[in-house]
Amino acid sequence: MNSREIALISTATVFGAVASAIAIRFFFNPKKHFSGIDSSLNGVAERKASSQSPFDPSKRKGYLSWDDYFMAIAFLSAERSKDPNRQVGACLVSENGIILGIGYNGFPRGCSDDKLPWSKKSKTGDPLETKYPYVCHAEVNAILNTNHASAAGQRLYVTMFPCNECAKIIIQSGVSEVIYFVEKRLNNSDTAYIASHKLLSMTGVKVRKHQPQMNQILIKFEEL
Repeated sequence: MNSREIALISTATVFGAVASAIAIRFFFNPKKHFSGIDSSLNGVAERKASSQSPFDPSKRKGYLSWDDYFMAIAFLSAERSKDPNRQVGACLVSENGIILGIGYNGFPRGCSDDKLPWSKKSKTGDPLETKYPYVCHAEVNAILNTNHASAAGQRLYVTMFPCNECAKIIIQSGVSEVIYFVEKRLNNSDTAYIASHKLLSMTGVKVRKHQPQMNQILIKFEEL
């Protein structure tokens, strides 16, 4: 197993260790890689020698906020997606800040990632030759993967604003708040996302855009 293919286990007791010891992911531009990063800059979470005096009784500075922590886990989960065009991750969190489930977009359990299509379009115009009839969205997987009896009253962190179909599941499961990183409408009249906003608003589900306190989160295996 290499650093890019680490299986995420849906058990709350291991998430702290997983989140603090896995992979590289950037908040603002996941596709952009940086070189020559100065780890002393504000906004970089990196394992390094402490500059704090051993006699200083105060807590460490520069640690992750809860929102950044859970959104980072959603981003990390997205790295498991096999979709070549769009990788989405989600993290379901209890009112007490305990991770209940994670998910990413992919085919249902038991369906081969190599036998079903990942394409967005079909050369013949047949929708069955595209990914859309088969893929389960990250939000749905996070809710279904929960290790808790219910998602009622919980928060859902997701890297991309949920579509209308996911909004229905979110509402029916009782999730109380959705925190998303980015909303990618194809255009201002995109029915799925307009409907999603309408459904979530009508049912009182809180929605807010994540505002990162750190520009990026960088973890290197060799430096652990």
